[in-house]
Amino acid sequence: MKNLSIIIPAYNEIENLDLLLPQISNEIESLSIDYEVLVVDSNEFCELTNNLCSKFINFKYINRSPKNSYGDAVRSGIRESRGEYIIFMDADGSHTPSFLNILYENRNNGDIVIASRYTEGGKTDNGILLIFMSYVVNKLYSYILNLDVKDVSNSFKLYKSAHLKKLNLDCENFDIVEEVLYKCKLNFPKIKFIEIPYTFKKRIHGSTKRNLVLFVITFAVTLFKLRFSKNK
Repeated sequence: MKNLSIIIPAYNEIENLDLLLPQISNEIESLSIDYEVLVVDSNEFCELTNNLCSKFINFKYINRSPKNSYGDAVRSGIRESRGEYIIFMDADGSHTPSFLNILYENRNNGDIVIASRYTEGGKTDNGILLIFMSYVVNKLYSYILNLDVKDVSNSFKLYKSAHLKKLNLDCENFDIVEEVLYKCKLNFPKIKFIEIPYTFKKRIHGSTKRNLVLFVITFAVTLFKLRFSKNK
């Protein structure tokens, strides 16, 4: 088993990955651990992204399955990972590679280590509308699901692989981020969360994959399902 798996769901992100992967490689090499980086592309093979990943030691290109949703990317990454710990990070540049070391160095301080925009010292560079929507989502999820976490929705987190591999995850969209956190709490009642202040960056290249209408609908449906479901 490796020490760490970094899972990066990516969909048409070659420009951003071209900038991020060298930085990630440099940061992780400085830790002197046995690691892997899994770039989880769409369910269609992309030669450009595959060739980029092949330039770096311990980087692996995989395609999500069985379908093409963000949820499938997350489940595929968990399924393929071989690390004792897992860090999820976005491929758009909003998650800074230099923060990987901070997440990993805090692995013994909590079971889930969160790069938090909303704990003291954290912030986000997004516009006011996205900040407002994110704030509402996090407040409602933490209150209704009784999660003692200020930043529920940022996917930049470190987990224990043993926890994630035992979860039954159903969500198809970005709401799987909240589902993971909530089901970790259900399955492991003594699990400890810690939040490290983090500055969330704007996307570097391209446009967001989040559809705002779909976001609102899936947010409401998922919140209801998680709150009243007994499925762990």
